[in-house]
Amino acid sequence: MTQYPSIEPLTTPEFKQMISQCIHCGLCLEACPTYSVFGTEMDAPRGRIAIMHAASAGRIGFTDSFQDHITLCLACRACETACPSGVQYGTLVETVRITIENQRSPGWIERLLRWLALRQLLPRVGRLRLAARFVRIYQVSGLQRLVHTLNFLPSRLKLMENLLPAISTNYPNYRNPAPPLGTKRGNVAFFHGCVQDAFLARVNNATIRILQRNGFEVHFPRQQTCCGAAHLYLGEQALAEDLARQNIDTFIEGAGQLDGDGGTGFLAIINNAGGCGTTLKEYAHLLQDDPEYADKARIFVSKVQDISEFLENHLIVKPQGELRLRATYADSCHLRHGQKIIQQPRRLLESIPGLKLVELDKPDRCCGSAGVYNILHPDTASVILSEKMDDIAATGADTIVTTNAGCYFQLMFGAQQANLSARVVHLVELLEESYAAQTGEDTTRKLNV
Repeated sequence: MTQYPSIEPLTTPEFKQMISQCIHCGLCLEACPTYSVFGTEMDAPRGRIAIMHAASAGRIGFTDSFQDHITLCLACRACETACPSGVQYGTLVETVRITIENQRSPGWIERLLRWLALRQLLPRVGRLRLAARFVRIYQVSGLQRLVHTLNFLPSRLKLMENLLPAISTNYPNYRNPAPPLGTKRGNVAFFHGCVQDAFLARVNNATIRILQRNGFEVHFPRQQTCCGAAHLYLGEQALAEDLARQNIDTFIEGAGQLDGDGGTGFLAIINNAGGCGTTLKEYAHLLQDDPEYADKARIFVSKVQDISEFLENHLIVKPQGELRLRATYADSCHLRHGQKIIQQPRRLLESIPGLKLVELDKPDRCCGSAGVYNILHPDTASVILSEKMDDIAATGADTIVTTNAGCYFQLMFGAQQANLSARVVHLVELLEESYAAQTGEDTTRKLNV
């Protein structure tokens, strides 16, 4: 039998120990979206773990077939929830993707696109906002209608264009802290993200307003940057680590200690995107071998909370405005399976007067967004999205609620494709609508100016 060269990241005791936890029971199969699409063992978590084990033992090499099975994984981590043995599949597939990236030599076009997206845009919110402003001009000038009429865009670019929401450039003011409304109950820091900040400004505005309404002074550490989720998904570990260090320095050293005493420290670092929040909460693992940042990362992680997680314990002022809506909640995979936050968003929705929450038949299933999966594997993502939209349509909901930017874009696109009249909103947008309905306020007004 051919013995292939050992590849160090796959031969470490930690990696082998994680692989050995799999007992091959197969409970992950029915939870896996790609197994549902392809029906093949190698496109399910158990099969992927088997080929990871073979690669770590040198029985197979990093062939195109091996890489295809790994890259076809959405990394939605539904298998982690289903697994009775606690296999950390997300860490396994991330390690293998990083290793694959270190072994391959992409062409110049791919290198250029990665350089533009991962180095020049995502880490720089100002540049993303500028790009969003150009998209806004494209949308309102009539140029978008002309492009759709002529239908000349390449398929991949056409897909990306279809995923764009209606852009609002009513951006939050991050120059100064947003003061609380009424009695001050503490300070929080807001991790505003990159793509969501630039393309879904209304979500960040709503998040800030809700925190203000509940008595919190909201701070915006100035040097924060992208969380690094997209970089890790594409195997760019070194870049992700650099971004993590910058965020840790910004929120800890740049803003004072996180002492949680209601004084100058922060009670929490608030995030409102499931995928970003999962990456932020895994900084301690990402930097565990960094002697300078390992302890800092653990402190940082201890303070990160999803907005729904934080509001469940700090919703001092309940939303009282009636919203007569039939809503369904589409879980963010990383919020549900990565952060294990399932009931908090639902309880917040149920607190809105007049809103009827209707559960999906398969709420744990991915929508097919999965970071940049819907761009890299559009055909597979389309099948997964179609199944999700069938589930949503069966609820008869007029409102689709989500808690992640990528899911927001994907579900909006899916509703258009399925000819559903249901609108897509973030959880905080509905909460803010309820507050505004009670007081008669304009929800577009920025309270932090």
